[in-house]
Amino acid sequence: MKAFTCSFFGHRDFCGSSEHYSKLYSLVKELLQKHEYVDFLVGRNGEFDRFAASVVHSFKVENCSLTLVLPYLTADFSRNMAAYENYYDHIEIYERSACAHFKGAIGICNRYIADRSDLIICCIERDNGGAYSAVRYAVKSGKPVINLSE
Repeated sequence: MKAFTCSFFGHRDFCGSSEHYSKLYSLVKELLQKHEYVDFLVGRNGEFDRFAASVVHSFKVENCSLTLVLPYLTADFSRNMAAYENYYDHIEIYERSACAHFKGAIGICNRYIADRSDLIICCIERDNGGAYSAVRYAVKSGKPVINLSE
């Protein structure tokens, strides 16, 4: 069985609304109904990451997993490893970004996530920042993108 992979990108300072929640909830539900197995990839660098993870986590079904992909080991992760392991189904630290200079590590990790994905769901409201760059890279790579802000 090949898993369908969906990832999330959004601005660090995201302020989610009930409309954002409804759209994302419906998309996740549709993906779970349409595909035999869905692996949802998410980071943890901003409010949208936490928002997307909470929507996926609310389903708690057998045909999906929630994978946290980190660009490097953080002090917060080290201090709270048990809580992270309890919340996420899988946790990955991308080796290539972990070995890179910290200022470029998130971008390297975001491109890795985009490359692995069959679909990108994002919430991009401005044309700058790391989330915008990741989505622009995904579009150039031919990945389908759904922007919750449109």
